Amino acid sequence: MRYPLSNFSVAAGFALLVATGSCGGGTQSSGAGGATAGTSGSPAGGGGTGGSNPTLGTGGSNPTPGTGGTTGTGAMAGTGVAGGTTGTGVAGGLGTGGTGAGRSFPTQACLDRASTLVAAMTGDEKIAQLHQVERANTTPADITMYAVGSIYSQGGSAPTTNTPAGWAEMIDGFRRASFSTRLRIPVIYGLDVVHGAGPVKGATVFPHNVGLGATRDPALVEEVARTVAEESAGVGADFPFAPVVAVARDERWGRTYEAFGETVELASTMGVAYTNGFQKRSGAFTVLGNAKHYLGDGGTANGVNNANTAGDEAALRALHLTPYDAVVKAGVGSIMASYSSWQGTRLHANATMVSGVLKTDLHFAGFVGSDYNGCYQNGVTPAGCLNGGVDMFMTFGKTAAQFLAEIRPLVPGTVPQSRIDDAARRILVVKCEMGLLDGMKLVDRALTAQVGSAAHRAVARRAVAASMVVLKNEGGVLPLAKTVPGIALGGKTGDNIGNQCGGWTVTWQGMTGAVTTGGTTVRQALEAVVPGKVAYALDGSATGNGATVGVAVIGETPYSEGCGDIPTPSGGTLCMGRPTTLSLDAADVQVVTRMKQAGLKVVVVLVAGRPMIIDQILAMADAVVVAWLPGTEGAGITDVLFGDVHPTGKLPHTWPRNMAQIPINQGDASYDPQFAYGFGLTY
Repeated sequence: MRYPLSNFSVAAGFALLVATGSCGGGTQSSGAGGATAGTSGSPAGGGGTGGSNPTLGTGGSNPTPGTGGTTGTGAMAGTGVAGGTTGTGVAGGLGTGGTGAGRSFPTQACLDRASTLVAAMTGDEKIAQLHQVERANTTPADITMYAVGSIYSQGGSAPTTNTPAGWAEMIDGFRRASFSTRLRIPVIYGLDVVHGAGPVKGATVFPHNVGLGATRDPALVEEVARTVAEESAGVGADFPFAPVVAVARDERWGRTYEAFGETVELASTMGVAYTNGFQKRSGAFTVLGNAKHYLGDGGTANGVNNANTAGDEAALRALHLTPYDAVVKAGVGSIMASYSSWQGTRLHANATMVSGVLKTDLHFAGFVGSDYNGCYQNGVTPAGCLNGGVDMFMTFGKTAAQFLAEIRPLVPGTVPQSRIDDAARRILVVKCEMGLLDGMKLVDRALTAQVGSAAHRAVARRAVAASMVVLKNEGGVLPLAKTVPGIALGGKTGDNIGNQCGGWTVTWQGMTGAVTTGGTTVRQALEAVVPGKVAYALDGSATGNGATVGVAVIGETPYSEGCGDIPTPSGGTLCMGRPTTLSLDAADVQVVTRMKQAGLKVVVVLVAGRPMIIDQILAMADAVVVAWLPGTEGAGITDVLFGDVHPTGKLPHTWPRNMAQIPINQGDASYDPQFAYGFGLTY
């Protein structure tokens, strides 16, 4: 998932824009069983040498704020403070990370409380906190027996009743089980909430991040994230795997749409806005932000997923590290490691970049989680992950008992006990900041009832409208008049909610068709505006009945990582039939051609997760509008087409003329795109 570092210069004077943000509650307590903290009395310095009451490292008793975090300008301005100084313990220990509302993350109360709990835990209980087990590989009884730290659902892994209530009931069952453990430490539940609670049928599906980047509106993105957080909390998923803060440098990458755009500015500003939407609370935050994928996933060679990112460390820091600096200063609680490599070393086992740069240089005080089975593939081992700085293991096909049996023999010979203590402490600090150590908290059913609500869909609709980018509007064909005699609608996404949503919707790769319940297709949205005047044919042939305008909704079909790469990896059946270029397919071109030959004014609505090669239809189309992957609320598209909302979206990616130009990015020495980064017409 990344591309080669190309020549890119960070815009002069760019300040990291950090709004006031996170930090939960959690007051000091005596800890379970009356245990006391280690003798150093401060968690600042990292793990000590082990034992039943492990002392802490020598890294200073009260970390002081750093001098970073300049005040930003514009909508996201605020004060940011680089974190505390780090100790000499393994992985840098726990300093103070970002700030929110004048308070540090994490709070000293939670640092102390986590240390008290770690001192009270057995070796197995510490290891169990490091395990994130897949729901199909565990039971409530196992959660109680082994005191597992986290559970998650892989793509498509859902309860038998895939409804908001079904999810809430399943996760509450696991949560109750965790409160029957000796120390009553609750599980957190991970879910791919990539663009809303997409795995849950009936949830509001928002535009993918590429569309949010096009809005250039961090306040709106924060509102979107806050709404997503409410839906995620409503189904019980308090650990959503978002936001992606990659700087996506090559449109051939199949995860381009998960990123906000091609520049450091977009990834940083929108990443902070999304983090604040998840975690910005006066007390404990509702859900935990999870910035990903650390580091360089948007810069791999040729856009190949999970491949190597080249370039020296200065280039890596300037381009790919900057967004992480921003979200750490905003107080993000967790970060996911990347499958990819930098200079040939997998990030999951890269102690220099994880323990050294992220935890020590950036003062990240939360925990680092692995990606799906990330410590068991690409040549990475569990020991390599732990010693590299990964704190929580997302496993698949591995029970709690198997995980314990695997990690126990590594400690202390291969992995120091202090590394296990540090990882457990980091996880517990975050749980404290989430308010989870203050008694059993089950899913708020009032939030469950709001999943997919009209109010939430209204936020998504506004986001869709704000994300629309007008590339062409010849002769002022847009906005369409509501007195139009008739509209001929065609194209594979003219009446297809699955195509609108894209990947990470109910299933991992997404699917064409009725993938979820609720929402509005483009056809339904058009018919609501001009009832009785819309004729639809998939191939664009419904050009009679007085139609004067053709609306061709064309572009990509759903995909996710791997299958979305151009060209798609060969082998197996999962990705069969995927395109080999970013050119429009023949059927799409034929829809536009047919409408043009019928004498209609042709409006092309491109539904895609990245720029496509549109030379075959550009001259034929009177108007071209990019809707990205808008999600369930197709009425946001018609709001712009009919002028109820003026288009304000700007390209988050440079638009290439042809495949030979890719990768092409703002600041390249040779820059002659079809449409430049930041382009977007209005009316």
